Amino acid sequence: MTRWIFLAGAIASEVTGSLSLKAAIDQPAWYALVAAGFILAFVCLAGALRYGMPLGVGYGIWGACGVSLTAILSAVIFDEPLTGLMLGGIAAVIAGVLCIELGAHPTAPAPSTSTDAAGA
Repeated sequence: MTRWIFLAGAIASEVTGSLSLKAAIDQPAWYALVAAGFILAFVCLAGALRYGMPLGVGYGIWGACGVSLTAILSAVIFDEPLTGLMLGGIAAVIAGVLCIELGAHPTAPAPSTSTDAAGA
């Protein structure tokens, strides 16, 4: 559970840093939040990995959620366009990350159905 909390922190801080970039264009003081957001994102991602999250899964979820949330929140906060094609892309990213997450868990071997000739 701890690794997922760290990953959520990495996602939230990376999205905060990314959104702050837009605000920093007009008010450079926001660059402090940009730097803090990205530094905290990497610290939290390292924490998730330290607690056993596979790198491919953690980085995939972090990147996909970061891109998706940044696009959605920039539409809400900055009134940027969010087109149907963009929403389709977000859905595709989520589906891709789901495939990575599900593929990271090994499947149990199928039970053997062969009968031993000596035991029959």
